[in-house]
Amino acid sequence: MESSLILTLLTDDLLLKIISLLNDDFDRKSFRSTCKVFHRVDSLHRTHLRLLRPEFLSTLVVKFPCLNSVDLSACPRIDDGTIPFLLSSIHSVSPSWAAKIRRLNLSRCSGLRFPGLQMIVSFFVNLESVDVSYCCGFGDREAAVLSCLAGLRELNLDKCLYVTDVGLAKIVVGCPKLENLSLKWCFEVTDIGVELLSKKCSDLKRLDISYLKVTSESLLAVGRMERLEVLAMVGCSLVNDIGLHYLGKGCPSLQVLDISRCDKLSSSALVSVIKAHSGLLQLHASYSFFDIPVTFLHQFKDLKKLRTLRIDGARVSDSSFQIISVNCKALVEIGMGKCGGVSDTGIIQLVSGCVNLKVFNLTCCSDLTDSSIRAIAESCQDLSCLKLECCNLLSQKSLEYLGSHCVLLEEIDLTDCFGINDIGIRYLSKCSELVCLKLGLCANISNKGLSYIASNCPKIQELDLYRCPGISDDGLASLSVGCRKLRKLILSYCSAVTDRGMEHLGCLEQLSDLELRGLPNVTGTGLRAIAAGCRRLAELDLKHCENIDDSGFWALTYYSKNLKQINLSGCQISDLSLCMLMGNLTCLQDAKLVDLNNVTANGFEHALRACSAQLKKLKLLAPLRRLLSQEIVETLKARGCKIRWD
Repeated sequence: MESSLILTLLTDDLLLKIISLLNDDFDRKSFRSTCKVFHRVDSLHRTHLRLLRPEFLSTLVVKFPCLNSVDLSACPRIDDGTIPFLLSSIHSVSPSWAAKIRRLNLSRCSGLRFPGLQMIVSFFVNLESVDVSYCCGFGDREAAVLSCLAGLRELNLDKCLYVTDVGLAKIVVGCPKLENLSLKWCFEVTDIGVELLSKKCSDLKRLDISYLKVTSESLLAVGRMERLEVLAMVGCSLVNDIGLHYLGKGCPSLQVLDISRCDKLSSSALVSVIKAHSGLLQLHASYSFFDIPVTFLHQFKDLKKLRTLRIDGARVSDSSFQIISVNCKALVEIGMGKCGGVSDTGIIQLVSGCVNLKVFNLTCCSDLTDSSIRAIAESCQDLSCLKLECCNLLSQKSLEYLGSHCVLLEEIDLTDCFGINDIGIRYLSKCSELVCLKLGLCANISNKGLSYIASNCPKIQELDLYRCPGISDDGLASLSVGCRKLRKLILSYCSAVTDRGMEHLGCLEQLSDLELRGLPNVTGTGLRAIAAGCRRLAELDLKHCENIDDSGFWALTYYSKNLKQINLSGCQISDLSLCMLMGNLTCLQDAKLVDLNNVTANGFEHALRACSAQLKKLKLLAPLRRLLSQEIVETLKARGCKIRWD
């Protein structure tokens, strides 16, 4: 009675304000499950919907009348045949609903082609944002369909492999309001298409031409885009210094430039861009230069607003750090992964001036010692992400410094830092905001270390314990109690883990990504516990779990309806279990089925026929190509499945 009275005092406006403060999906689900009032208010508030099964869309459009964004990228059975039924069912329950939709995500819907896309565009006439990335079969006909969306402002065509300059021309002519366009891996687009783009889309603010076979002539065209703020051209191997000079003379609004992995560029040519764009906020130049000359870094004196600098893979010197420290005091992110010449002296100089750093990548900077981490911790107390993979000279002292000063730390990568031990983890556990912790190949971590994390870091969502031999069932028992928000867990080759540990993991209801490679003591009993308890499981890797019998796989068939990716390579699954598993996991999109010694060619044939409609990626042994029927192979390919023959 008292609770009902309280609910009458909470107006819809106040409840909507509460919902807006809930950033976690699980928290929002708990909110709307509390009572009918909360559920009704959540329905009025929700504007975005991500579906696993498209057949439910017609029901949900009635429940969520304010939707303006729909994500179908996780739906495995979106193809030309399903579209008419899907759209007609929606129209029958809410004829006007489609007009409200502004954003549509069709990424990886590889079964779609021209007929299905044409029906979608005719139905959702007011779309402003469309994502068809990784629809590898899309070409100029599909591009022509998209060109009918005159109000389109954002379009992602990543890896639409058959879109050429002709298709791009149709889009830029039909969609003159484009502000954000991504053409990454559209290998058939050339300088001609980029030239036309620069002439027709004067409002363009963000452009990604990464990995295209364009030359410096494209940058001459890009330079004429007066409103362009973000340009990504990763891996454009045909662009040379002339292109950078063109860019330096144009793009007056440029704020973000990514020239990573462009191996024909020199740092001296980049100077022309820096001199002309003093308002640059981000510069990404990873793996583009062999070294970073001091004369080049002196040009950074004009980049007073620079917030992100990535120079991974280049050789640097202590004097380089001193110059960056003096000239780039606004930096919040710096990437120096695999940089040669990184020393304690340089890092100490760098952080003395760059005290606002939040993201610091020092992967494979193997000469660093605890002195560097002490300087980082004491100077950069707002640090949220620190990557220290393969920094083998670090000890527990480093984690003591971080635990004492960097209480806002959310992500840390300590992979292959063999000097890290349980005492260090105890210090690190003072960082109670930790969300992601990577401890792979840290052989000195045991269950005791996990107990510290479980006791003090309840927000952990991702934990990597790859090849940590000291981890066993007791450590997983601690995690199951203290880390209830865990979503991704890597336990591969933690050989001491048994079925009892799997029973503890079954209590983690939010777990969606689980890697269990090479666990000899896990059997069908353990897998049944995982399947029954972790109903949100979407990715599961069981490679070389040789002692799991069919009872475990049958449990997956019954409980794990949301599985999208599975690796069964080296497992002892039978013909019947594989067929049932592949046929009943209706969301499955990616399967690795190598070295299944108990499965016959007929078993593979029946299993693939059962799931051919939804699979997008498949890994098989090469000899099977001769044993499978040509019909099933062609059917898989026709439905957009990429087969890798090992």
